[in-house]
Amino acid sequence: QVQLVESGGGLVQAGGSLRLSCAASGRTFSSYIMVWFRQAPGKEREFVAAISRGGTSTLYSDSVKGRFTTSRDNAKNTVYLQMNSLKPEDTANYYCAASGLSWVTRNWLPRDMGYWGKGTLVTVSS
Repeated sequence: QVQLVESGGGLVQAGGSLRLSCAASGRTFSSYIMVWFRQAPGKEREFVAAISRGGTSTLYSDSVKGRFTTSRDNAKNTVYLQMNSLKPEDTANYYCAASGLSWVTRNWLPRDMGYWGKGTLVTVSS
């Protein structure tokens, strides 16, 4: 069982930066692949970024590649999403999720995930 709590969302101007955090409970955090998704109003939840169990591999959607960076600190049971050069189209609720599946180099899907946080809202003004 893993409980996930996101933080760090807020209102930022276009071109600005935010860092999201996702704190996990439990002693098995390092056994999960961690994935960030986002969902804008009226749209489906979409993959943003993923990080492998040890943090050595990462994967990004084309829409955020080069602007967002995910990292994790297994000693602190926390995964991060650094978001730079934010655009109004990045406005969404951002969710972290945990998966027990093997690492794959494709966009992760909501059905791949076993645990979800409740999300944190990011609003980017133009």
